[in-house]
Amino acid sequence: MGKILAVGLWVCIVTLGAVYGAISLATAPAGPSADEEKKAALELVKGEPITIPVISEGGVSGYFLTRVSFMMDKAKITGVELPMTELMTDELFTLLIGNKMVDLANTKGFDVAVFREKIKTDMNAHLGEGFVSQVLIEQLDYVSKEVARKAADGDSRGPLDATVIVEGEKVEEPAAGSGH
Repeated sequence: MGKILAVGLWVCIVTLGAVYGAISLATAPAGPSADEEKKAALELVKGEPITIPVISEGGVSGYFLTRVSFMMDKAKITGVELPMTELMTDELFTLLIGNKMVDLANTKGFDVAVFREKIKTDMNAHLGEGFVSQVLIEQLDYVSKEVARKAADGDSRGPLDATVIVEGEKVEEPAAGSGH
């Protein structure tokens, strides 16, 4: 008789433990973190390659080769056709040629964070506050006129001998049908 009571008590304890475990595991998972929500509210707007001539002493001395993409607020860009290439070309001309943010003699002293923030601030000034959340620099190189001329003439074997100013970030292709 004592064995039957012990087995019954054991079954009750195991059942209560199983029910408690099932209920605690079945509770709703925690919601997405603030970072995950912020990323979900952004859309990648991939930039196009842009070539900017560097003019010095009355002639072209070389070219900046750039590609800049943006993480933009999905809600604000929905249904809006943005002239991103034209705006970005204007912004890069202003920063690289007008403000001369890049010193070709000292490319190691180039401050990428300041460059990104300046692009973000100026683009938001043109488009409206909050459009651009993050600036992604995929490429920022300098090619001298001589190297570019050799490449155009077919004398270049292999990749161009470019001065890499910013090690680019790999940006994933946007989802099909974004239209931006």
